[in-house]
Amino acid sequence: MSTMDPASITIETFRKIFEAGKRFDGRKLLDFRELYIDYTVSKNAEGSARVKLGKTEVVVGVKLTIDKPYPDSMEKGNLMVSGDFLPLASPRIEHGPPKFTAIEMPRLVDRAVRESGMIDLKKLVITPGEKVWTVIIDIYPINDDGNLIDAATIGAVVALKNAYVPGIKENGTVDYKHRTKNKIPLSSETYPLSFSFYKMGNAILLDPTREEEELCDVRISLAVSKWNKQYMINSCQKTGDATLSKEEIERVSELLPKKYDELNEKLKSFL
Repeated sequence: MSTMDPASITIETFRKIFEAGKRFDGRKLLDFRELYIDYTVSKNAEGSARVKLGKTEVVVGVKLTIDKPYPDSMEKGNLMVSGDFLPLASPRIEHGPPKFTAIEMPRLVDRAVRESGMIDLKKLVITPGEKVWTVIIDIYPINDDGNLIDAATIGAVVALKNAYVPGIKENGTVDYKHRTKNKIPLSSETYPLSFSFYKMGNAILLDPTREEEELCDVRISLAVSKWNKQYMINSCQKTGDATLSKEEIERVSELLPKKYDELNEKLKSFL
């Protein structure tokens, strides 16, 4: 296919191209863009990662603090996920109160990590009922060229996998200057990956560029993990006014194991 500027193409042309199983960058509808990961980004974070998915780029940092446990989970450590959206990342981001997308992304990453059981929160207890470690995942989109949710989830997983627990001073405060040799307690078998499927007309695609994302009618994001060779959907969220048929949901569900293993293999070359 010859190279064309997507911004100059009509919606109907996009629709016809998608339904023919083609995309302007030469990918098939269910192909991810090229993935690049750097996990030596921040010296001040306990763990960090820079993820590039095509031109989409996010930086994720993991910090640990000492807090009281949440009232509804006194026997566990805490998890918090935040996202800082800056206008430099995208023309869709403006100064002022965060819009729905800026709230949605960290919530979906939180649900993906929490519900997968990737972090063993019980092992983050310092003093039962009094002191626990709080794991804070901060997400910073650098360039939004579509599919931030999936890129941010990859960044969170990679940052967590290389994060260490800091020391504790004699007065009980965190000693950030002296990192222990202990990594954050993670499951040895499972971690989550996010797959956001977009629909335009009758076509369903993965990992859209910003132009493709804006033209699609609906998105369904599913966080998937694997435990004892069984694939599990840990969270699911739909956005958009259009509907997805029962057959389309079944098709997406059938694709998840293959796409999980495919993306997992890409990640192994960086971990």
